[in-house]
Amino acid sequence: MTHDRPAHLDVGAVRFARPTARFDDVRHFYARVLALPVLAEWRDHDGYDGVVLGLPGTPVHMELTQHGQPPRIPEPHPENQLVLYLRGPAALDATVARMAAYGHEPVTAANPYWPAHRAVLFEDPDGWLVVLVPWVFGEETPKRAGAGA
Repeated sequence: MTHDRPAHLDVGAVRFARPTARFDDVRHFYARVLALPVLAEWRDHDGYDGVVLGLPGTPVHMELTQHGQPPRIPEPHPENQLVLYLRGPAALDATVARMAAYGHEPVTAANPYWPAHRAVLFEDPDGWLVVLVPWVFGEETPKRAGAGA
């Protein structure tokens, strides 16, 4: 599937940001447990602590910030998800094993699409979901669970 970029929207990178009330725990979860590289980080910059995570050389980043006393965040919802499309079942198995080694267990997906397409979900310390998918969106046709490899 190909799509043309709108001529007026010459985007060079995308960063999505969300707040956290558990900055150190969430930073540990994404930077240490999932091992996403830290691209930038700051403490008490105008009252904000923050970290930018992503894959070096890619134009997509996640920013986590903590602000206020006490910091406040929206309630988690089953559709608040970070979806990581991994390159195959072996990559999924390795990541799930890493998560388990750090004491994280998979959680049940609210949306039946994910387990039907072999994804495994974990909660971060704020209760937001990380979806690990063993195929790359736009590159592969997703295989349904129970279908041949």
